[in-house]
Amino acid sequence: MSHFKDSKAPQDEAPIHRIRITLTSRNVKSLEKVCADLIKGAKEKSLKVKGPVRMPTKVLRITTRKTPCGEGSKTWDRFQMRIHKRLIDLHSPSEIVKQI
Repeated sequence: MSHFKDSKAPQDEAPIHRIRITLTSRNVKSLEKVCADLIKGAKEKSLKVKGPVRMPTKVLRITTRKTPCGEGSKTWDRFQMRIHKRLIDLHSPSEIVKQI
C-alpha cells in the first residue's frame, strides 16, 4: 500500500494580469485603427479581450473676440477641441502583451 507521487515539478507560469489600455486622441480614424490593430494582435495570441469601450467625447471650448483691441463690431470666434477615449481590457501575462 504505497502511494507514488508524480516526479514532475510544478511549472512556473507567469501570473495572469488584468491589463487596461487607455487610448486618447483628437483624431478618431487613427484611434480606431490602433484599437483594431491591438485587438487583432491579442486575438492572434488567443487572449481574452474586452473592448474597445468608447468613453464620452470631451469637448473643450474657447470663445474669444476676433479683434485684438476693443474697437469694431463685436464678433466672436468659437474654437473646439474634441478628445476621444477608448478602453481595452486584456487578461494575460505581461510578457505576452509586450510582444503585441
